[in-house]
Amino acid sequence: MTPGIAESLDQSEVLHALRRHSRGDWGDVSEEDRKENELSLNKAMRLFSVYHSSKGQKFWIITEANRSYTTVLLPEEY
Repeated sequence: MTPGIAESLDQSEVLHALRRHSRGDWGDVSEEDRKENELSLNKAMRLFSVYHSSKGQKFWIITEANRSYTTVLLPEEY
């Protein structure tokens, strides 16, 4: 989790989003990104999810192609 996430979001919201991401619920991504994620599951490519906190703060979750780490970040921290 980036510093921006730690400062702006409640940890329970982050954990809830991580559970969704791990189940293949990509949140508010475009249809194109949704299709790419589905393809990426079998091709060892990056996974990308978009969520919004209860206060409307947009945040992303990105799992790297080699699945070595997952990052929760604000779009402006990318």
